[in-house]
Amino acid sequence: MARDIHIDDVDHVARPIVAIGKNYPDGHVVAPHRHRRGQLISGASGLVVVANPTGAWVMPPQRGMWIPPATEHHVRVVGAVGMQSLYVEPGSVPGMPAACQVVGVSAFMRSLMTEALDLPLEYELTGRDGALMELIQHEMPRLPALTLSLRHPAHGPLAKRCRRFVLRPRVHETIDDWSGELGMSRRAFTRLFRRETGLSFQAWRQQACLLCALPRLAAGEPVTSVAIDLGYENPAAFTIMFKRAFGSPPLTYLGLRNGRG
Repeated sequence: MARDIHIDDVDHVARPIVAIGKNYPDGHVVAPHRHRRGQLISGASGLVVVANPTGAWVMPPQRGMWIPPATEHHVRVVGAVGMQSLYVEPGSVPGMPAACQVVGVSAFMRSLMTEALDLPLEYELTGRDGALMELIQHEMPRLPALTLSLRHPAHGPLAKRCRRFVLRPRVHETIDDWSGELGMSRRAFTRLFRRETGLSFQAWRQQACLLCALPRLAAGEPVTSVAIDLGYENPAAFTIMFKRAFGSPPLTYLGLRNGRG
């Protein structure tokens, strides 16, 4: 059983997967770092924000996140999180994404991860222990990708403008606003923006607003305050956009059904 230990202390264990459980308090920040192994994380409560120079990813409760081997990242926790981590030997689970990815985690997969945490670090490779870990290896590539990421541009002035937007996102900012500020034609801007982010400006703007809203909502801010700050005329308009993107209203999506409106 491995709980509240650091992967660096057990990375030498000759097993394809090392399962570790760790509790993080609200507001905890982990400085930029990387692991030799890949990491699949999940948590039943709280929200986890992972970021690096290439983008940002938000993991709500009951979801998961895949971080490939040797990927630099830093972590911010919103709300207390009991994190389950599977540290995966490079190459032992073919078909995992080459970049960070938020994923859906079924009740079955959560149960497998919980069972894995109760095994000794040097679990038997045969019998029930080995079969459990082998089943996890089969299930991992089947985890569905979720659209909870935001790609950051590499182009200098555009990257700087995007970072500024993420600090204070506003849903009504326009292509003309940005292209004029950057001294570009509308057509050149739209081509560059899609090439650098993989999305249209409108789609990236909406995604940025959503991902910036999630940690604030998880931290207890009212939907009304978040919606108005983002530039929506009323919370209903924000809720409609949120439900269209994620399939349920904000508080339901975050497991805060008795929360604030």
